[in-house]
Amino acid sequence: MPKWNNPQSNDLFRAILSLKDISEARKFFRDLLTEAELIEFGKRWQAAQMLNNKIPYSEIVKKTGLSSTTVARISKWLKKGMGGYQLMLGRISHHHNSSRKKRML
Repeated sequence: MPKWNNPQSNDLFRAILSLKDISEARKFFRDLLTEAELIEFGKRWQAAQMLNNKIPYSEIVKKTGLSSTTVARISKWLKKGMGGYQLMLGRISHHHNSSRKKRML
C-alpha cells in the first residue's frame, strides 16, 4: 500500500466528499492549502484539461507557467495513472454536455 494511502488521507478524502458546493470547497481548500499550492493545483488541472484537448506541451508550458517536466508528469498520469484525471475529465464533460442540452430545450 502506498504511503499516502493511510487513515489520515482517508479522513481527508471523506472531508472533501462532504463538501456541498464551490463556496464550501473554496473555504476548506484555502484553509488547508497555501495560496501557492492552490495556484499550483489549479495549473496542474488546467494542464490536464489542455493535454486532454491535444494542446502541445509548449503551449501548455507558456500558458500555465508549469515546467515541461511537470507537464510531462501530468501527461503520464493522464495516460497511465490511477484514472483520476480521466474520471474527472469525463464527469465534467458529461456535466457540461448535460447542461448544454438542458439550455437547448
